[in-house]
Amino acid sequence: MENVNKLSVSGLDFSYGDKKILQDLSFDVKAGEFVSILGPSGCGKSTLLNILAGILKVERGEVCIEGQKVEGVNPHFAYMPQNDLLLPWKTILDNVCLYSEIHGNKKEVKALAAEQMKRFGLEGYENSFPSELSGGMRQRAAFLRTTLCDADIYLLDEPFGALDVITRNDLQDWLVKLCRDLNKTILLVTHDTDEAIYLSDRILILGRPGEGIRQEIRIEEKDRSREWLYDQGKLRGEIYNIIKQKASL
Repeated sequence: MENVNKLSVSGLDFSYGDKKILQDLSFDVKAGEFVSILGPSGCGKSTLLNILAGILKVERGEVCIEGQKVEGVNPHFAYMPQNDLLLPWKTILDNVCLYSEIHGNKKEVKALAAEQMKRFGLEGYENSFPSELSGGMRQRAAFLRTTLCDADIYLLDEPFGALDVITRNDLQDWLVKLCRDLNKTILLVTHDTDEAIYLSDRILILGRPGEGIRQEIRIEEKDRSREWLYDQGKLRGEIYNIIKQKASL
């Protein structure tokens, strides 16, 4: 992992009406780092991703990529929401190539997408429609669409939150291997503490709305295994207590 800040967020403020959601929020993410964001409901986790994706505009503060300030929709970011948002009337191959339709390079991207189908567990389903796929396969298709955006920072907003626990665990295992191959910088919003521990290099825990980051936890490699999560669970309990304390203050 390179020892540089790929993403720097400094002094972000954001409100919905007169309700302060983010206040003076600042953090850095290094190139190739996987960072998860945890916190109680309403603390601004998804709002932050929407700001980075250019969907929402901040009142104050700035976002920098490798030291350069960026604003609005930016090609450095690829955003994947919780719902797969696949268009039901398009085939899986056409769905994953939607970004290329907008930017006029569909032929090249379609060839690349066809090559990547096996890697994403979708080989043989290129001409299938979303209704013919399982929830896990639809999420893999959505993630393939995200990777074809040619961005270097992925913004993942609870991408596996709506799946059953077995499918979710399988996709987490798949994502771990994929991230090592892609070497992208990833920011994940999740409510699942185990998911955050298993996937992340570092976890940022937000407090109540407007409080910003209350604590940061670095995950050791020994802790990133299912055996450790299920047999020990000490770190899981520590994180849960931090979130519970911040939500009840």
